[in-house]
Amino acid sequence: MEDLSGVEMPQYNRARRTASVIAGAVGIALALAACSTGGVSAVPDVPEQVDAALPGETQQQLQAAVERAMAATGSTGAIVGVWAPWSGTWVAGLGTTTVGGEAVSTDMRFRVGNVTRAMTCDVLDGAAERGLVSHDDSLTDWITGMAGYEDITLGQLCDSTSGIAAFGGVVSPRMLVTPQRVWSPKELASYGMGAGRTGGPGAAYSDSDTGYVLLGLALERATGMDAAEMYETFVTEPLGLDDTLLPAPTTDLTEAGSPVLHGYYSPPTPEGPLNCAEPTDITSLSSSAGFTASGVVSDIDDLGVYLQALATGALPGASDDRFAAPLPVAADLPAWYTTDGGAYQAGSLIGQFGSVPGYITAGFADPATGMTVAVVLNNSSANAGVGAYLAWELAAITSKAPAASGQTAPSAGLPWTPEQYAESIVANAVCPLPEG
Repeated sequence: MEDLSGVEMPQYNRARRTASVIAGAVGIALALAACSTGGVSAVPDVPEQVDAALPGETQQQLQAAVERAMAATGSTGAIVGVWAPWSGTWVAGLGTTTVGGEAVSTDMRFRVGNVTRAMTCDVLDGAAERGLVSHDDSLTDWITGMAGYEDITLGQLCDSTSGIAAFGGVVSPRMLVTPQRVWSPKELASYGMGAGRTGGPGAAYSDSDTGYVLLGLALERATGMDAAEMYETFVTEPLGLDDTLLPAPTTDLTEAGSPVLHGYYSPPTPEGPLNCAEPTDITSLSSSAGFTASGVVSDIDDLGVYLQALATGALPGASDDRFAAPLPVAADLPAWYTTDGGAYQAGSLIGQFGSVPGYITAGFADPATGMTVAVVLNNSSANAGVGAYLAWELAAITSKAPAASGQTAPSAGLPWTPEQYAESIVANAVCPLPEG
């Protein structure tokens, strides 16, 4: 299958390892309850999570799917969270956080990548509710020196329909060479703006990291806050997400004091194939490399809560029409796969996915059933779409989980099977898969 975002990512990667699993049955509802005394003002409206682990057979299927994706991408480690309110939870760390090093634990932080984009749209919604800005404002109302961009609105930047090209393909290789370099958001945006328009404003979806960086700059002007403060005010504080933040540009995650899942890429060998046996650690990448397009870090429980809030419109300023005008991601992709409001819709699921140097991250939630899947792989060498394939495979497995005692399983399913996306992951493997 093709790259689901329509963006070409640099290709790099590593080999298989023995996974050690640290599993837990920590439910999102319990995470919210633990934060309930800390001023949480937004709670996702989903069915109550049953306090139980997912059945053993379901966990085995989920673990096998994640381990296959780890091998395909050359990841030494992964963190996964699966919540099925009618059946149970599975939150686990697999593999090691460094090559041959410490076992992965579920409290480790990681870069959430493109999930940041949905959060930037949350800030737009919240700021609009306060009357600080409008979705229909021109980009040039808030950023000076943008002649020729008067016809682009902030809402179009959120929907990625502005027609402004992406910068990632140009800048990502440079980030791999100098990961700790602090990037100016305007410099990042200049690479996309200099590439020419992909289409007219509002005409069609075209994934644009440039657009989300420009939206972040505009919102900083509109709110009088810096980007980190905006996320705290409009996203993490209302939801009680204590482990989610946009780090300072000079922060090295390996020295930040909190447990971190190290991120890698696998450079090509002189012969051509990737050096899957010796991946390069790029955990020290500056958050400025992603800014308001992909710079946020989180942990798996926070990410699960956020995905449910995104899907159900739980945050301040969220409106019922945020996902009401979905656009096709590309003409040759399934009709059930659309985009709107800074997120993707896949069947009944709403979420985001993508990659930043070191990580492939994906997460989706069903607003009706509350089923939520979130996963991070710690090697970004494969196609970013592998993250979506894995999340959808996990969701398909979970959707068939039997109901716990006294619960009723949802009757509706998903328009794909686990086997479909298991095959897609294998087809996009950049590192050797185990025999058999």
